[in-house]
Amino acid sequence: MFRTFFRPGWIVLGLIVVAFAALCFSILAPWQLGKNSSTEKRNDLIRAAVDTAVVPVDDVAAPGAAFDPDTEWREVSIVGRYLPDQQVIVRLRSAQERPATEILTPFMSTDGRVFLVDRGYVRPDQGRAVGEVPAAPTDDTTIHARIRKSEGTSPGRGAHIADGAKAVYTIDPVVVGTQVGHHFDDFYLQLSANQPGSLGEITLPQLDSGPYLSYGLQWLAFGIMAPLGAIYFIYTEVKHRRALRNSTSAPAAASVTVAADGAGASAATGNDIGASAATGNSTGASAATGISARASNQMRDAGFVAAPASQRHQIGSGPDASDATDDVKTKLAKRYGG
Repeated sequence: MFRTFFRPGWIVLGLIVVAFAALCFSILAPWQLGKNSSTEKRNDLIRAAVDTAVVPVDDVAAPGAAFDPDTEWREVSIVGRYLPDQQVIVRLRSAQERPATEILTPFMSTDGRVFLVDRGYVRPDQGRAVGEVPAAPTDDTTIHARIRKSEGTSPGRGAHIADGAKAVYTIDPVVVGTQVGHHFDDFYLQLSANQPGSLGEITLPQLDSGPYLSYGLQWLAFGIMAPLGAIYFIYTEVKHRRALRNSTSAPAAASVTVAADGAGASAATGNDIGASAATGNSTGASAATGISARASNQMRDAGFVAAPASQRHQIGSGPDASDATDDVKTKLAKRYGG
């Protein structure tokens, strides 16, 4: 029976189930659970940053120091001026579930350190990559902004020119710095609301975990259910085959029983026939004996057979042979003399 499960179809099904379960446990579930963990960490950083006072940027990110992920979302202050002639647009963004174009403008601090500042967004005009962009102030000013980590750049989506303006698809300080000829730190600054040069405000993310935890648990459940479903399917298949085998063997057993009963009945019938034959033989013998007796009596009555001694001189008994001879002699003597 179990040889059935070594057929190609069952083997392929087993491989698919194993591969799917491995995919759920090793890739899909960790992917969603990892996103949930990163979202939770982001929310914790935002809560901490909101409760922390604004400090000078050098206190959080010293010049030349590597970017510390734990400093993301911290609000810092910078004194300096914008460099509007080196402005770059970020295409294909969205804000409040509507298309938007973000504006990146370098900002030079009083000590000569240059930061990449995201001033906010504008709505694109119909048929154009970017709409009208208000110019940034050129005078020295103080701005407040939040530290953000680099978004990186996907292959084939680097710096380019769109509608005569320098453009990128993601905010990567290295790529933008190469395009405008400046060296930026490994992070950029997202301008806070109501600051000099600010545009459409990019609000803080919602502080919820999202659906990632439930998605991860669902993938774990799928990884468990797939083998269990395969086991149940195999169980029902075995049960069905056993029932089919039992239903097939039952008529055969019944046929054997009927045949045995028939043979026994035939044997009994044969015995009855034999007994009847024996009875018939006995009857025939009795009949033959009766016939022989009658024939003997008839012959005796006719004088061909002498009656037994016990029956002589009885009514109905034939004459004795010796008596018959004496009578004949007497009659002959009387007739002829002598």
